[in-house]
Amino acid sequence: MTTYTPKQRPEHPFISIVIPCYNEEESLPHLYERLTEVLDQVGEKYEIILANDGSRDNTGLVINDLVDKDARIRGVHLSRNFGHQLCLTAGLDHARGDVIVMMDADLQDPPELVNEMLAKWREGADVVYAQREKREGETFFKKITAAAFYRFMRFLTKIDLPVDTGDFRLIDRVALDAVLSLRESNRFLRGMFVWVGFRQEPVKYVRQARIAGETHYPLRKMVRFAFDAITSFSWVPLQFAVWLGLAAATFSFFYGINVVSTAMQGNTVPGWASTVVTVLFLGSVQLITIGLLGEYLGRVFDEVKGRPLYVVREVAERESENDSPEDKSQA
Repeated sequence: MTTYTPKQRPEHPFISIVIPCYNEEESLPHLYERLTEVLDQVGEKYEIILANDGSRDNTGLVINDLVDKDARIRGVHLSRNFGHQLCLTAGLDHARGDVIVMMDADLQDPPELVNEMLAKWREGADVVYAQREKREGETFFKKITAAAFYRFMRFLTKIDLPVDTGDFRLIDRVALDAVLSLRESNRFLRGMFVWVGFRQEPVKYVRQARIAGETHYPLRKMVRFAFDAITSFSWVPLQFAVWLGLAAATFSFFYGINVVSTAMQGNTVPGWASTVVTVLFLGSVQLITIGLLGEYLGRVFDEVKGRPLYVVREVAERESENDSPEDKSQA
């Protein structure tokens, strides 16, 4: 049993902003200007953690330049591309704040929402998640598949996953510690934050179009991400395979009765067509079932190996009174 006891919240919290970055050299300067302007208006001490997920462009150099420019910036450079969720986990592991905000680097998540999130946190919320009312700059296909994904997840899993939400959220330190104690390899963080519980409240916003660059989630990655999410929180696909097998067996049974009945009446029974159709049908069911078992078994294999979730090549930071642990504890 693990216990996470809520602590008395500081009047002036130290804020950590965690941002995963992959090929975001064009977006980062705009993000820095807009985000620091918002945080300076908030009036609390803060740090911005830029986690570089093995970018292939000059994102790493831009992050290091920002670190040299501003001691409140910290760069966490991973040794290679580990994927969005593991990169985000690396940033969260390095966050030292009393309050942590997760957001993307493309400014589709408006920094101006941080103040409203903090207000909800001060009212007692442990997790404040941003819920999209509208998605600008995205295709109809992306919007319809995203809407279907959240509703499908709610149907398949036992977690009450809020619809139309992403990773953009504010988390109290206690809730974050609970999530970080879950070290599973195939991570679906927005589901994990729901699973740990605590008091969760939404704030509504309009998701903006990317300020620069292009999306790093093509259809292939979207499908993989959706499948990881489903298999991390639901065994319904395995149950579906069982029901599919039972349906195939039932169909085969009644089809066999029909074949025997036709033969007893002296009618000619077509041989090759019925055989091919039956073999293809049953073979498809078997392949689907084996594939689902393989997906779940592969995840068990990943967990049993016990490898670290990610490897950090370098942490870029400057010593400063503004972001030292001692200074943070006095905030």
